[in-house]
Amino acid sequence: MSADVTGRADEIIRKLLGWYDREQRAFSFRGTRDPYRVWLSEIMLQQTRTETVGPYYERFLDQFPDVFSLAAAQEEQVLKAWQGLGYYTRARNLHKAARIIVQEHGGRFPGDARGLGKLPGIGPYTAAAIASIAYDEPVPAMDGNLNRVISRLYHFTHEITAPDAARTLRSLGQGLMPPARAGDMNQALMDLGATICLPGTPDCGRCPLQAECLALAQGDPAALPRIRARKPPVQVPVAVVLLECGGRVLLTRRREALLKGMYVFPLREGDDGPEAALALAQRADPGQTFVREETAARHVFTHRVWNMRVYSARVASRAALTGGVWADMETLKRLPLPVAMNAARQAAERLLLAGGD
Repeated sequence: MSADVTGRADEIIRKLLGWYDREQRAFSFRGTRDPYRVWLSEIMLQQTRTETVGPYYERFLDQFPDVFSLAAAQEEQVLKAWQGLGYYTRARNLHKAARIIVQEHGGRFPGDARGLGKLPGIGPYTAAAIASIAYDEPVPAMDGNLNRVISRLYHFTHEITAPDAARTLRSLGQGLMPPARAGDMNQALMDLGATICLPGTPDCGRCPLQAECLALAQGDPAALPRIRARKPPVQVPVAVVLLECGGRVLLTRRREALLKGMYVFPLREGDDGPEAALALAQRADPGQTFVREETAARHVFTHRVWNMRVYSARVASRAALTGGVWADMETLKRLPLPVAMNAARQAAERLLLAGGD
């Protein structure tokens, strides 16, 4: 790294840490260097808005205050505690990693980003974030915020997802890591990207790094970073059926990768018509001839959108189907259901309260 870039980096570090000391956002998961708590918060922050995480983080810690209690839990308990955060692979990997930490490391977390990155669910960004915050390892946590801020600070005009570009940005990020307070520097860069150096229209008038920003000097900070347009998510029609029998509704546990381990109502992806719903109902009651449409819902996943139509049917017996759970109201509330099932769950609760009529 040239002397000019190093000198600019020193000034960026000085100014940004001073700004962070004055303006940092307050969250319940900040202010700790306990690797368990830092790890938990960073896993929750994947794919979830920072403002959303706090209450889930606190409730999760109430139930699983340390890695030993998490490792000892059943997967279903962990998924239930995670309910509402989505992206449930995170919860399953969190549970797997806890068991590895307890069984193979005696409850001690790996002490650097390289070791942390070997655990399930921890990629390069998360490993760097945990290592810098918990252990002050000077390694940049390269996420969307850091890529955007660094692209603008250094007027980096290449498409950022290209392998060479990613390496260059990481090198520039490494140059912004001080030998002490690396965790604070990563969080300062994140806060700057989340509150001032925004996508689209950055609020340059409030930025503490105006004098250091080459993109601002060039007059085009909003044009950076250059990102390849994403493909739109696939639209998937889905029929969801509430099968009711004797004051209970049927739930099944997902085996597919999407929502694996969570409980859902019987559903068919690729068809949301009444014929698809009736075919699902006839698995439980071959004589079934009628389903009633209850509601419609839409849920956006990362790469697909479920466009759901929710139906109900009263079946004569619970004996025809095995492998599911016939849930009363209490069981319906106890089992882990994904957010995607919220509209169907509410319709099922209305159905149970009405006695299936």
